[in-house]
Amino acid sequence: MTEQTSQIATVPDSDYVIFGGTGDLALRKIFPAFFWRFLDGQVTENFRLIIAAHHIVSRDDFAEKLRPNCEDAFTSGVANDDNFAAFIGLMNIIELDVVSGKGADNLAGLINEKISADRPCIYYLAVAPSLFGASCQLLQQADLVHPQSRLIVEKPLGHDGPSAKLINNEILSVFTEEQIYRIDHYLGKETVQNLMALRFANIIFESLWSNNHIDHVQITAAETVGVGQRAEYYDKYGAVRDMLQNHLLQLLCLVAMEPPSQFNASQVRDEKLRVLRALRPANSEDIVRGQYQGYEAELGRTSNTDTFVALKVFVDNWRWAGVPFYIRTGKKMAVRASEIIITFKRRPHDIFSTIGQSQKGDAPNRLVIRVQPQEGLRLQLTSKEPGPGGMRFFPSELNLSFGETFDQRLPDAYERLLMDTARGNQTLFMRLDEVLAAWQFIDPIIDMAKDTAPHLYREGTMGPADTLLAKAGRDWIDPSEDG
Repeated sequence: MTEQTSQIATVPDSDYVIFGGTGDLALRKIFPAFFWRFLDGQVTENFRLIIAAHHIVSRDDFAEKLRPNCEDAFTSGVANDDNFAAFIGLMNIIELDVVSGKGADNLAGLINEKISADRPCIYYLAVAPSLFGASCQLLQQADLVHPQSRLIVEKPLGHDGPSAKLINNEILSVFTEEQIYRIDHYLGKETVQNLMALRFANIIFESLWSNNHIDHVQITAAETVGVGQRAEYYDKYGAVRDMLQNHLLQLLCLVAMEPPSQFNASQVRDEKLRVLRALRPANSEDIVRGQYQGYEAELGRTSNTDTFVALKVFVDNWRWAGVPFYIRTGKKMAVRASEIIITFKRRPHDIFSTIGQSQKGDAPNRLVIRVQPQEGLRLQLTSKEPGPGGMRFFPSELNLSFGETFDQRLPDAYERLLMDTARGNQTLFMRLDEVLAAWQFIDPIIDMAKDTAPHLYREGTMGPADTLLAKAGRDWIDPSEDG
């Protein structure tokens, strides 16, 4: 087991049923997350992981496919062949066709072996959204939906507001809202969690967190990879639907939300919803769409799909009136990094201008929240250079690197979110009204883009949106490779 510096929260023994359990998402993200939680003792030998697949595979074949995705646990010295074999022993693999219902009896037999009111049974739909409705109907027809049942669904929840409402209505015809966990893995990241701690556990920042002291906010989610094997899927969605509608708007909500009176799922999500409903409708001048050179060659045809999007957003409420939020995301960019940068206003009066140090000491204070990789927080300040030569200024930083500060591995976002479903904690999952409010903001942006071609940009750059900030005399602050 891995060494922890803090007590691990207990998780009730549970059954997890992974629809699409042999697919890419399950092999790359879901089961490696389960394996780490098994190594840390949260997933015990009393858990059952039920793999529901369209084509059945043997347990040995599944283990062989999964093993390369768990390699970091082995190279770190935590995992070995024995505990990996014990983990594989938790698995039951069944054939299941959600459309025809073939295999439903086998699933029901497994679930009913250990069914009890205090044993959560969690269904994870790691399948295409077009199968969400059929999957839920199958569970209902097999009498597998109980008060202790929970449902995890992945994005995309539709391609616009009406389709999102349709998919969610199909789910809600079987499960209650309190049973549904709409996953956004960005909300499970350690730094995103720390953003709430930073704001609401420390008065030093929360007292400055408004238009009185903040000049603007930048949120960047940059990727160096292209669409790769996801080209056909990605071309239907693009950067606006794939990243902006969910991940980036959720980060904006956590930055801009009011303090909830209590830290629980209902109140946190209420405050995020208020932010989404306060977003000023975007106009075409505040949106830049881009496509990296070579995208159409990868796709094999011409396309108007955006692989990059940047926009300026305003939150029209008392706290944030007049503060622009600049958001950008894209593929084939110069670095892989996700950052939130809070730029504070400049000092109201420069007492050092008479000694010729105003320009060197003119950089504003910034709080940099690094979401990935090299998670951490940096506070950028202006300091005096050491020595007897008078008031010479230089930029300095207070740096809290989580990797260096905490002598332990930081859990992956999926690990936290999977365990939260067993505990019945919905705080880090999206509620239906949040999803629909996000689409209400995004749908007009999609409509505006229908008849305009995205700007082409070179691979290895930070995209084509420099003018978006230049209009206001500002610049993008690009993430560095090392955080």
